[in-house]
Amino acid sequence: MTLFTNPTLITDILIVGSGCSGLFAALNLPKDLNITIISKDKLEKSNSFLAQGGICRLKMPDDYHSFFEDTLKAGHYENNPQAVDIMIKSSPEIINDLVNFGVSFQKNKQGELLYTKEGAHSTNRILFHKDITGKEITSHLLKQAKEQSNIHFFEDTCLLDLLTKDKSCFGAIVRLNEDKIVKILAEKTILATGGIGGLYEKSTNVRHLTGDAIAIAIKHKIELKDLSYIQIHPTTFYHKDGDDSCFLISESVRGEGAKLYDKNMQPFVNELLPRDIVTQAILKQMAIDQTEFVWEDLRPIPKKELQEHFPTIVNHCLKMGYNPYEECIPVVPAQHYFMGGIKVNLNSQTSMSNLYAVGETACNGVHGKNRLASNSLLESLVFAKRAAQHIKKSFSKTNEFPRCFDDNDINFYSNKSELEKYYRDLVLSKIEEDKLRKERTPINISIKSKNHLKTSI
Repeated sequence: MTLFTNPTLITDILIVGSGCSGLFAALNLPKDLNITIISKDKLEKSNSFLAQGGICRLKMPDDYHSFFEDTLKAGHYENNPQAVDIMIKSSPEIINDLVNFGVSFQKNKQGELLYTKEGAHSTNRILFHKDITGKEITSHLLKQAKEQSNIHFFEDTCLLDLLTKDKSCFGAIVRLNEDKIVKILAEKTILATGGIGGLYEKSTNVRHLTGDAIAIAIKHKIELKDLSYIQIHPTTFYHKDGDDSCFLISESVRGEGAKLYDKNMQPFVNELLPRDIVTQAILKQMAIDQTEFVWEDLRPIPKKELQEHFPTIVNHCLKMGYNPYEECIPVVPAQHYFMGGIKVNLNSQTSMSNLYAVGETACNGVHGKNRLASNSLLESLVFAKRAAQHIKKSFSKTNEFPRCFDDNDINFYSNKSELEKYYRDLVLSKIEEDKLRKERTPINISIKSKNHLKTSI
């Protein structure tokens, strides 16, 4: 590998990650700032593109208390109430921003926004675009970002480490195109690297999301929070030989009437309970039945609604040999979302100066112990915008960067497989450490990680 001993790039803002939170932060930063966005894979290969269900919105003032209570109840009351309050009250503004960026949400014949419902919600408050809401939102944000002359993208660029000095961040060390190790100097850095699903055998996440930013935060002693709070989604399409991301069967289908059955086609759980409770029930039933999946019945949903609201899910089922209009489909739990992460305040600042974290890699306490369905896109966007606004208020160029990197350290970054293993082991060991520290009672949810550690939620 080649190490550039001089900085190959100096930028005002470095954003690590091209999902919705990174893009939204970039679009809310001043246009006179030079912004660099790096993506570990292609720009479209992020969990944000995979989000199916929708995005929550406070549709009327008298739903505030219900929305607040639903979020806290799903999170087992371990949420940060102030962060939840900010998220809910910011939601109308965020939706307006998205509409102005060209995002289209489902409407009725009168042109009014349609709202759907998912598990643990006491009312319909979720906006959606068919069953590809994440793609609809993120593709429009990406399009807008590409049109900005001050935003520059680097694909296939992996974060290797942060450039730090005296507990301040001055950019990052990255691997470009698999063969060049490059230093990017930045006044401010925003980590938007997504979740940790790539560490697990069964996950709905894209496979390259392996918690790199979490590992680097551990290495630099940046404060973390609730690393053992890992959400398992109760329903992904069961495919015995699948090696790629597990295909999500959105919680919205249960919100619209889909049912769950055991091997004898008998109901065994209230489908609208929070995700962690439904997951427990499914795994318990699988153990009783000695099966590798349970059945989900989409037939209670009217055929026209199934076609219009869930075309991606329907097409996937048909592709896999199941006709959801006529038969049940096999589903199984899989790792889905990371509620813990790099600890941030309400402006998305980490414990290290000049360093912010947003999206799934950050933990501001909104989700608590268990995320309420369709709060993820909203939370990511709300606190990405707050990060951008805080940077806007506090930004000043230093025009001078301290020496943060010794060229003799090249060996630490040059062996890709060893570095990946080192970072993976760091994250998984910290997850286990956090679980033990909390002294929580196991609830029999266990998904194997790639190095065969078991992580419970």
